[in-house]
Amino acid sequence: MDAKKLEILERASNVYMKYGIKSITMDDLASELGISKKTIYKYFTDKNELIQSIIVLKAEMDKAMCLECQINSKNAIDNLINISSLVVEHLGNVNSTVFYDLKKYYPDAWSILETHKWEFILSMIRDNINKGIEENLYRDDLDPNIISRLYVASTDALLDTGVFPWPEYQFQDVFSQMIHLQISGMVSDKGREYLKQIP
Repeated sequence: MDAKKLEILERASNVYMKYGIKSITMDDLASELGISKKTIYKYFTDKNELIQSIIVLKAEMDKAMCLECQINSKNAIDNLINISSLVVEHLGNVNSTVFYDLKKYYPDAWSILETHKWEFILSMIRDNINKGIEENLYRDDLDPNIISRLYVASTDALLDTGVFPWPEYQFQDVFSQMIHLQISGMVSDKGREYLKQIP
């Protein structure tokens, strides 16, 4: 990808994540980035294409980081904790109206995000649960297909401003509580002992 195009994508993403999508016009974006609208339109035909490109980039980065986490984690619990830390780091300060804006005004970009969630994330969590059961760190009576779907479905509630109004409820706080609840409910006695050793 062209270096300038990638730079615009990354910087535009930061602006949208901070302020939301719908409220930021292309004029606002150009002003925030310190470039002309003409420069943005050189790489993207319209705001819709720009938003889609950002979501595609975010999904690819997410995949790469999660796969690296898998490789560098000692076991299933370690992997889930490390992935959760990454999620908090990258989404912790995101204005939750971003997801509302995506769903309502940018259905094509929202569809990309949903596919990523229900294919890659679902598969990754299901694999994690299977691995944890094999390692005797998770309870052997878990159904990986059901638990992984519950995990992915619960992320919708986290991003729902009707359930967790922003900024009263910060994403990182709600997500951390959800992960703590999930891991605590999945671990076996051996897994619980492992958790106690984690600072």
